Amino acid sequence: MLRTYLLVSAAALLAACSTTPTQPVAESKPAAPAAAPAKPAAPAPAAEVLPPHRDPNSELSKNNAVYFAYDKYVIEDKYKATVDLHAKYLVAHPELNVRLEGNADERGSREYNLALGNKRATAVQSALGLLGVKASQMEAVSFGEDKPLAIGHDEDSWAQNRRTDIVYPQR
Repeated sequence: MLRTYLLVSAAALLAACSTTPTQPVAESKPAAPAAAPAKPAAPAPAAEVLPPHRDPNSELSKNNAVYFAYDKYVIEDKYKATVDLHAKYLVAHPELNVRLEGNADERGSREYNLALGNKRATAVQSALGLLGVKASQMEAVSFGEDKPLAIGHDEDSWAQNRRTDIVYPQR
């Protein structure tokens, strides 16, 4: 009998818990305090500003090569603006150094191409020097045919490889 009574009591208790009220119970909430004046949002951390010689979208980065005609090391008029741009920047930033990397296409012997790359790098170095860049800011090196931009064996590829790159440090 006791057992039956416990079963009936448990069933009644469970049934009482499963019913939902037909009307929502209104809750009384205390009145909200007056809104405090909003604090200005903290400024978002500023994005790192890169100096022009390290910013890939700057004119210095986009125009960092002087191209040459076949077997030549004279700077053509169309590249004098590039040299001038870098000269003005280097004069304004005497703490910076550049490496002038002379290159040649694959035609010619290894020794000849190293010498031609050196003449091209030295031509850009001389032009920068005439525009006021200190000799101590520049280093001319030659890669000859060892650092091609284009690997094809046609005039378009060779033209891309006949150049001097103006390379700033990655500090």
